Amino acid sequence: MFESAEIGHKLTKTAYRDAVPALRAALLQAQVSLFEKRKTPVVVLISGQDGAGKGETINVLYEWMDPRFISTLAFSQPSDEERERPPMWRFWRSLPPKGRVGIFAGSWYSDPIRARIAGEISLKELDAKAEQINRFEAMLVHEGALVLKFWLHLTKDGQKRRLKTLSSDPRTAWRVTQWNWDRLKTYDSLQEVAGHLLRLTNTAAAPWVVVEGTDDLYRSMTVGQVLLAALQGKLATSDALPATVAPMVRVNLDGRNVLSELDLTHALADKAYKDELARWQGKLSELVRDPRFLGRSLVCAFEGADAAGKGGAIRRIAAAMDARQYQVTPVAAPTEEERAQPHLWRFWRHLPRRGHVAIFDRTWYGRVLVERVEGFCSEADWLRAYGEINDFEHELIESGIIVVKFWLQISQAEQLKRFKDREKVAFKRFKITQEDWRNREKWHDYQQAICDMVERTSTGEAPWTLVEANDKNYARIKILRTLCQRIEAALQASAAGAGSDAASDKACGSASGQKDSKDSKGAKKSKRDKVKQ
Repeated sequence: MFESAEIGHKLTKTAYRDAVPALRAALLQAQVSLFEKRKTPVVVLISGQDGAGKGETINVLYEWMDPRFISTLAFSQPSDEERERPPMWRFWRSLPPKGRVGIFAGSWYSDPIRARIAGEISLKELDAKAEQINRFEAMLVHEGALVLKFWLHLTKDGQKRRLKTLSSDPRTAWRVTQWNWDRLKTYDSLQEVAGHLLRLTNTAAAPWVVVEGTDDLYRSMTVGQVLLAALQGKLATSDALPATVAPMVRVNLDGRNVLSELDLTHALADKAYKDELARWQGKLSELVRDPRFLGRSLVCAFEGADAAGKGGAIRRIAAAMDARQYQVTPVAAPTEEERAQPHLWRFWRHLPRRGHVAIFDRTWYGRVLVERVEGFCSEADWLRAYGEINDFEHELIESGIIVVKFWLQISQAEQLKRFKDREKVAFKRFKITQEDWRNREKWHDYQQAICDMVERTSTGEAPWTLVEANDKNYARIKILRTLCQRIEAALQASAAGAGSDAASDKACGSASGQKDSKDSKGAKKSKRDKVKQ
């Protein structure tokens, strides 16, 4: 992919000087239109070889455009806070809102490239990272973002000349360190890994633009013109999304589904409930104070019918923990700030650090439930959301987060009874609104959406726990028991994994020790033989 960026592209000073005024004016106009319409976030990735002009390119864009509507995000090694969350957490937090441009110096490509060059991941693992990146970028584009990826390229000789030129000039010598010279030694490895990764992630939704970085004027003008053309093209397009390619396929000809098969008559007497509550709250308290939990974190996701008892269940969980250890996040309609970002952004920002718990009262599943049924998003939006949600939860689990999801199910008759009870109690009236009554009219639509949600997002890593919630005692104990069992299983798996690694290290050490011992004995024998001779 680098051949066209190795032929010595150049631009004369005169041609550059003549072209810049018109380019700057057009970029500013496009930028202002983008901001006024608030229709598109622009994500610009500036990557490439050391010395290829990444920093200079960013500075030129700031000079040519209005800096009020641009943010530059520089990423190097993750901080301690960032290491305690999934790798993509810091990038999600930094995404620009609609109408603004975010320039990323360092991105989600940096760590996979570094890890592959260092031999920390295999080629197969690099390919898996590329596929994850492709899905992430496709999601951004489907959410309306414009994703531009620039790779600034230099040949090996060109990089060496560039570093020498920079270091010989007192005004730029500070930009070249020993680290840059050391990186020159890995040029071939970087070319191989970057070329492979760029090829796998050069998609129609977010293609790579490889720019020769030898000539400053040519590089700046190329990036500026590509950015302008992309902004103008995005502004000229409509907001209409493509139609759904394949319809939903449902197989429940006999009328049975995962909800209809729940036994809602399950109940637990008050005395038994009190005993079980003390037992499982005590167990939960022990588990979240277990030293092994310091290396993990927990995300509890609660969904359910209106008045199903989510709040009561959450309070019983919270009562077993130190208030400094958990955070309850109630989810309602998105705010203006949240609507300016991709759907999952507002959930990424609330992920817990290690040793902590995040409890979501309503969740990211709103897209495939209320937004689907009420028509707040298009069919294309909620259909692709299943895959995006599965990717999201996979990333959480891969980073060590324990994900436990509960759906609380009650009957229509029980919901009606609870609605009327709430109207009678002064301190519960705030829980019942006209919208709750209106939602009852769409009960069957919601039931179908719930079944589709369970079928498409109940994975081996993050299964749904369906809770029979007509009896609050029974529901609360089932939730606490399930939560404890899931945490305990995860901690035991972590300990087993650590034990396996330790045993492997010990075995290697033992083998190494035996070899060293044999080598030592051989050396001593050889020395004795020489003495005898």
